[in-house]
Amino acid sequence: MVAAIVAWGGAFAVVLAGLTAVGASGAEAASGLLAVSIGMGLLTIWLAIAERKPVTIAWSTPGAALLVSAGAVEGGWPAAVGAFAVTGVLLAAAGLWRPLGRLIAAIPAPLANAMLAGVLLSVCLAPVRFAADSPLAAAPIVLVWAALLRLSRRWAVPGALLAAGAVVAADPSGRDAGVGLLPAPVLTAPAFEPGVLIGLALPLFVVTMASQNVTGMTVLATYGYRPRLPRILAGTGAATVAAAPFGGHALNLAAISAALTAGPEGGADPARRWIAAVAAGISYLVLGLGAGLIAAFAAAAPPGLIVAVAGLALLGALGGALAAAAAGEAHRDAAVVTLVVIASGIAPLGISAPFWGLLAGLALLAVQHRRAAA
Repeated sequence: MVAAIVAWGGAFAVVLAGLTAVGASGAEAASGLLAVSIGMGLLTIWLAIAERKPVTIAWSTPGAALLVSAGAVEGGWPAAVGAFAVTGVLLAAAGLWRPLGRLIAAIPAPLANAMLAGVLLSVCLAPVRFAADSPLAAAPIVLVWAALLRLSRRWAVPGALLAAGAVVAADPSGRDAGVGLLPAPVLTAPAFEPGVLIGLALPLFVVTMASQNVTGMTVLATYGYRPRLPRILAGTGAATVAAAPFGGHALNLAAISAALTAGPEGGADPARRWIAAVAAGISYLVLGLGAGLIAAFAAAAPPGLIVAVAGLALLGALGGALAAAAAGEAHRDAAVVTLVVIASGIAPLGISAPFWGLLAGLALLAVQHRRAAA
């Protein structure tokens, strides 16, 4: 239960901010949050029982951050939903067709981390902007976050969210989004815009694979568990396709919550820690029922508050991505190019910056390797 609360409570602000950024209404964002909560709950329960290992599924937090940085897309919310569905197809294909999985694995880790850092950077700037625009509202949130970061890092973001709740309760200055307290599925017919598929679906797939699935497998291997990755990718891909029309963006292996269920906190007997993952899956289903309340809270919040909390939640991930991107001198120049192109926010031909950033980094790396070979 702790794993589920930490994972869900520490990142739902990122998911809401991402879905809203690409055009979701309050009700559609609540539906998306409900869809991914149900998806990760059911998948976690199924995979943990089937594998008899503490396999935990989560929504793609870096993917949600990518949505924030991408912003409104051509074709609006239906085009974003189409990109989510294609992302699911790609995830499933990576599990069923080995060459695609190997192609993603062949992307140098510094470039993948630079891509993640470029995506996270724009979101992590939000707390600074919010503090400058609304210092009285930002002060208690930042202070609670900083204090808990020192005392109990795991609860820093949930604590900041509670502080944000107090700020909203004191001054509900946001808008009325017409969101009910109980979430209701909102079905959206997907639209498939070529520029959005290249600029959003492809980067969402790469970020989810490189930052979540690879990391999740590494965490499980650290504790001696090696579940069948093709089954996991096929399952998360199919679930993403199913959740997409309801606003779900991407599902993948968990990392932080996986460490909690696979580690000693999951039980003294490693062979029985899969039970902790099942409990986490059940907890996800219960927490998903709060999606409507959370979306209503987000609608009542001052402009920029939810994205600011999301930025606080992702600061640790940004630091880790930056450190990994700059770790190897051989790839450092290409990693920096990847990061700055993505951080620029350019979108030529209607294709978002993450695609161009990764393309620019790979191109520079190819030129450098060609010169070294000559």
